[in-house]
Amino acid sequence: MAAGDGSLLLTLLDQAFDRKSWHGTNLRGSIRGMDDGQASWRPAPGRHNIWEIVVHCAYWKYVVRRRLLGEARGSFPLKGSNWFPRPDGTASWKADVDLLARIHRSLRAAVEELDPRLLRAVPPGGKVSRFDLIAGVAAHDLYHAGQIQLLKRLSNL
Repeated sequence: MAAGDGSLLLTLLDQAFDRKSWHGTNLRGSIRGMDDGQASWRPAPGRHNIWEIVVHCAYWKYVVRRRLLGEARGSFPLKGSNWFPRPDGTASWKADVDLLARIHRSLRAAVEELDPRLLRAVPPGGKVSRFDLIAGVAAHDLYHAGQIQLLKRLSNL
């Protein structure tokens, strides 16, 4: 990808997910060293836990990648959409963290390959530009990183 908006977006994605930045803990850093017991703690019945937030973030990275590339729905590795109950008796914390990392790498690769001239255009069937999709998913990572940090404090993790 050429310099300009594309490299800015890659920097935003990287800093929000797993690279050092001024704002503090990113998404990957917020779950570093966590085990499945810690990740499954709920602040109250019916509230999301850290594990569910991690899979939710993976799902939305998948959605953005799919929209950028014009792919059809239905290829997310887990059944459902948006929020996925965790643990569900069959889920593995490590596998879900690996899923998040794998989908992030896939999204990053898609952004890297995008023609910079297409960044300001709205993809077919979409409502916002590719630029806004990518910047938005980076903001989404940071929002949930902060939420995870708060949940960790509430649970004394």
